[in-house]
Amino acid sequence: MGVFLYISFLLLSLLCISNAQRITDKMFSQIAGTSCFRRMNATHVTGCSSEFRGSHGVIHVVKVQEDFEFFFNKPPSPPYAPVIPPHLFTRENIMRLKENASDVISGIVLTGSLKNLVTFSHESKCPNQFSGLIAEQTCSVNDAENSWNPFGTGLLQEEFPFPIFLVDTEKEVAKIYDCFEKFNKFNLDGQNMRSLCSIEINSFMSAAVNSQVCIRRSNMQNNLSQTTFCDPLQGRNVFATLFPREIIPPEERRVDPEEKFIVLSTRMDTTSMFDGEGPGAMGSLVPYTVLMTTAHLLAKILPEKKTPDQTNVLFALFNGESFDYIGSQRFVYDLQHGDFPNKAHQTRPLALDNIKFLIDLGVLDTIHNLNLFHATDFATANEFGQLMSKYSSKFSLNITTINRMQKNLPPTSAQSFLRENITFPAVIVNSPPTNHFYHSIFDDEFNINFNYGNTSRNFLTLEDLEAPSADFTANSIQMGIRNISSILAFSLYEMITGEEYRKQLGASSIFADEFLYCFLVTAQCPLVDAISPDNSTLYPFPPSRYISVHRSPNQRSMVWTYGIFGLTVGQKMPDIPRENCTIPPLIWYPGIDRQGECHRTTQNISLAVSPAFIKDTNYNWTSGRYSTWTESTWSAISARIFLRPSAHHEAMTLAIGLIVMFFSFIIVYLINTKSDVLFGNSPSQEVISTTPARC
Repeated sequence: MGVFLYISFLLLSLLCISNAQRITDKMFSQIAGTSCFRRMNATHVTGCSSEFRGSHGVIHVVKVQEDFEFFFNKPPSPPYAPVIPPHLFTRENIMRLKENASDVISGIVLTGSLKNLVTFSHESKCPNQFSGLIAEQTCSVNDAENSWNPFGTGLLQEEFPFPIFLVDTEKEVAKIYDCFEKFNKFNLDGQNMRSLCSIEINSFMSAAVNSQVCIRRSNMQNNLSQTTFCDPLQGRNVFATLFPREIIPPEERRVDPEEKFIVLSTRMDTTSMFDGEGPGAMGSLVPYTVLMTTAHLLAKILPEKKTPDQTNVLFALFNGESFDYIGSQRFVYDLQHGDFPNKAHQTRPLALDNIKFLIDLGVLDTIHNLNLFHATDFATANEFGQLMSKYSSKFSLNITTINRMQKNLPPTSAQSFLRENITFPAVIVNSPPTNHFYHSIFDDEFNINFNYGNTSRNFLTLEDLEAPSADFTANSIQMGIRNISSILAFSLYEMITGEEYRKQLGASSIFADEFLYCFLVTAQCPLVDAISPDNSTLYPFPPSRYISVHRSPNQRSMVWTYGIFGLTVGQKMPDIPRENCTIPPLIWYPGIDRQGECHRTTQNISLAVSPAFIKDTNYNWTSGRYSTWTESTWSAISARIFLRPSAHHEAMTLAIGLIVMFFSFIIVYLINTKSDVLFGNSPSQEVISTTPARC
């Protein structure tokens, strides 16, 4: 009998739990999307956070500018969560809500529609404004025409007291709109008299105050476990050399002042206001692709040194440059302390004096119009500019290059070198800024008019520059990248060898096409497939290029770049079988035809974390010398809509509950006092004899 009761109770409990889950599903409807999140530096907090148990607000759809007035005229049923389309998500509107309506706003929902959208950039008009060379070289946010991001709103640098949630799929947006139309849209003044469609946003951020305070709190030990409130932004730089470097024993590891390099660099990262969103197509991927295409071409036309003392080329992709030049600052720091490359690479360390010339690729928005910026006048800068113009004219590539020596330099990695020495031989290749979606969710393949060619041809084959392309139009992004990469490689070829490049073969537009496809559309692409081992899982979406933190899985872009360098810059070793191609620098790649090939590679990685976070350095957090950006930790990001009852409904429910409870007490009391009348003598009331029975 007891077993039967136990089983019955267990089944009843399971039934109640399942019913409760179904009731929850009926009460709430999940909304897919992502949220803005909190980042900090030594002085400020940026981003947003929800309340600890989520922020709740009545949905109110904003369709025209006039709809914002609803929130400033004592709305009847606060708090509210305005649903705003991108073209109305302007600095003026959002800051007005923050400053004048934060008492009635519990969150913002941003939809992902491109309708009526002309510009959408959350970045400052002066990116990395306070990390420039000197104050005079930093542009002014009040002078948009002469700034480096004239379309920027600066919302990325603001802190908001409410969450901002991005919903970028039509299905989810329609779900919110339908709920608003059904329950909220009519009789706005009487909203407090009825149930309303509302949204709950969960995106609570653990960090607060600034990076110094947050790191100190995270490092505190207690008796149970360490709690992390924030992490330094960090990732990996990827680099490769044109020619292999000598492997040396550890005891001979010291700088060789006679070893000289030309460095070709750009950034590999991007960012946006929202977690996991930010393709960075025009902002950083175009120069990223130019560098990779240039490296491929130069390795083809100059596969080995012609003389032992010939200048080498270092191709460097810096990570975290969107946040005060994290990667390049660490690169320079390591050069100054003899830690680049690190000891595990088994090559000689390098110093700043080993760098003969730095070519830093900035934004390439206008791909046929390039400015060559430098802080001081030096002969190599003029020589480089003349070579670029020479090869553009020789092959009729229609690329204009203009030398500009000025104090206001573009916000690129070269700033990290010039801060150490204003006369450092650096040139920044940068086009006039025309990107209306810089550092935003809309800087995607459509912003650069990318159409995948899907040629199914060998993307490692060089192209005849004098023959018309059968795959792409002359004004396509693939041809633009091919042309810039070609004149860059030819100029470097002549600077290294002292000889003019006389052949007609140039960079591959198909390689540029495949690279853009892999990093903008999907990882299931021929280029990534050519470097991926057997049985690798390739996802149907591109990699995130946000630098993130050390616990983040956002490292695929670094891993792919590392592999692509090995395939395109590394020397193919056809005589080495797979079983002998296992120890770096020898690496086995499947290749285009998946038959496999051994390469002697030159690529490697280095740490991209600010020197401010190196232990035992006693960094002065107020100095501003190094980047101090950190990212808050959080448990989960989610949103769901539900029907919030009116205040009258809630009051009535409470009143009925109190009345029922009051009468329940009275009934129980009466039953208890009259139990002998109601129930008679029960067995429990009979006196049990204590006299022992006779045996």
